[in-house]
Amino acid sequence: MILLKVTGIETYYGKIQALKGVSLEVEQGKIVTILGANGAGKTTTMKSIIGLLTPKQGKVEFQGQNITGLRPDQLLKKGIALVPEGRAILSSMTVLENLEMGAYHRNDKEIGKDIEEVMQHFPILKERKEQLGGTLSGGQQQMLAIARAILSRPKLLLLDEPSMGLAPLIVADIFKIIKQIKNDGTTVLLVEQNAKQALKIADYGYVLETGKVIIEGKADELLQDSRIVEAYLGKRTS
Repeated sequence: MILLKVTGIETYYGKIQALKGVSLEVEQGKIVTILGANGAGKTTTMKSIIGLLTPKQGKVEFQGQNITGLRPDQLLKKGIALVPEGRAILSSMTVLENLEMGAYHRNDKEIGKDIEEVMQHFPILKERKEQLGGTLSGGQQQMLAIARAILSRPKLLLLDEPSMGLAPLIVADIFKIIKQIKNDGTTVLLVEQNAKQALKIADYGYVLETGKVIIEGKADELLQDSRIVEAYLGKRTS
């Protein structure tokens, strides 16, 4: 089943066209990654899906419903959550308060249980639950941002550059967590500059260049594609 379908979106910053007809699909239960250099349009694609930007042309569909132009809070209620580039945690609130904010739109009785489960996945957050978010390390803040998003119980989790600025050992932990999120039943759309790591855990991938999809395919095939190897899998990402 296709959970998310993006068809021919064209998005602008003022008069500058950032996306030039981007189309992609995300199948339920899969990890799909979007790769590309800085300025290729990866984050703009995410913002166009989540409602932070509205495409001038094209369409975004979720579970068969047109969601183009809906606000992020409306999409959260439909089951789409974003962990933005830069994490955007609430630095003056505790870890526990940040987690509680992830479930602010929920009114069920399982929030406490879900927080406990998330803390089992992220033991460092349980250890530091009374600590202010802004005093955590970069890796811990990324874990908090992901955990907070999970507490919204998303059907689709959008992750924008989760490994940016993190030490290699922490990056490895983050990718293990992303794979576990998929195994737990959440579909993932991942924007990532670390192409090698992203393709290792993904099922399918798209490569953007100057606002267009130039290559797509199964992740294991892209790992062997000479164009991908030459552009993204050299010394920088090995």
